[in-house]
Amino acid sequence: MGDRITTVRDNGPPPRAAGTLYTGNVMHQRLKPFGHRFSYSVFSLLVDLDRLDELSRASRLLGVNRPGLTSFHESDHAEDGMSLRAFADRLLTDAGLEAPAARILLLAYPRVLGYVFNPISVYFAYDAQDRLIAVIYRVRNTFGERHSYVAPVLAGEFDDNGLRQSRTKIFHVSPFIDMGARYHFRILPPGKTVRLRIHETEADEALLSAAFAGKAQNLDDRSLATCLLKIPFMTWKVMAGIHWEAMKLWFKGATFHRSPPAPAPASYADTAAKLEPGE
Repeated sequence: MGDRITTVRDNGPPPRAAGTLYTGNVMHQRLKPFGHRFSYSVFSLLVDLDRLDELSRASRLLGVNRPGLTSFHESDHAEDGMSLRAFADRLLTDAGLEAPAARILLLAYPRVLGYVFNPISVYFAYDAQDRLIAVIYRVRNTFGERHSYVAPVLAGEFDDNGLRQSRTKIFHVSPFIDMGARYHFRILPPGKTVRLRIHETEADEALLSAAFAGKAQNLDDRSLATCLLKIPFMTWKVMAGIHWEAMKLWFKGATFHRSPPAPAPASYADTAAKLEPGE
C-alpha cells in the first residue's frame, strides 16, 4: 500500500463521511496440504448506516437502494425487510450490547452493473466516543447461505495494534476446508487505511491466510470512475475468481467436503468448541 501506518493511533479515527472508498488488494494463501496463492485488486465501500440519504448524493455513479452503474442496496445485506441499521441493531442486542451503537459502519463491495457477491462483509459498531465496541463478520457462501459471527469487543482484544478476535468455524464456506477450523481475525479498523486479516488454523496448524488492505479515498465521481476504469466488472470477477481458484484446488487434489446443514443465522460468542470432522 506504500504507507507506514501500523497502529490505531497512526490510522486515525473512523471516517466522518457518509461513505468512503477503500481501494486495495485481496490476498488468499493456502498453506496445507500444499501451497496455493492468489491476489487481485478490489475496491470497497465503507457506509454509515444512519446516513444513506447523504450517501446517495456522494456520486452520480452510485445508486442507493436503486439501480446505478454502481449501487448499494440494503436488501443485499439485511433480512426480513428490515432497514440495515435495524438489522445490525438486532444482532448487537442479541449479542448482549446494553445500548445501541452510536455509529455502525459497514465495509462491503457495492453492486457493479447490478451484481454483487460479498464473501465477507464487516460491520464496525462504535460508541459516542468512537470506541469500537463490536464487530459483525457476515459471511456468505456460493450456495446462497449467510451467517453472522457477532463479536462484542471484550477486554484484552483491542489495543493500539488493532483488534484480535477468534471464532470457531461453524458455517460452510469452502468445500475444501472442513468444519471446526479456527478463524483468527486481525483488524486495523477503518481510518486512513483498513486492514483485515484472517488466519485460519486446523488442529492448531496454519491452514489459510486471507487479507484485505485498502487505502481511504473520498467517495465522489472522479474516484469511483477511476476504480471502474481500473477494475471493470469487479464483482463479476470476484465470483468468477472463486470458481476458477476452486477448480485449481480440485486439480491439485484438495479433499472435497460435503456441505453440512446450515447453522442458526447468527452466533454470538466464541465457544472454542472442537467439532469432529464432518460435523
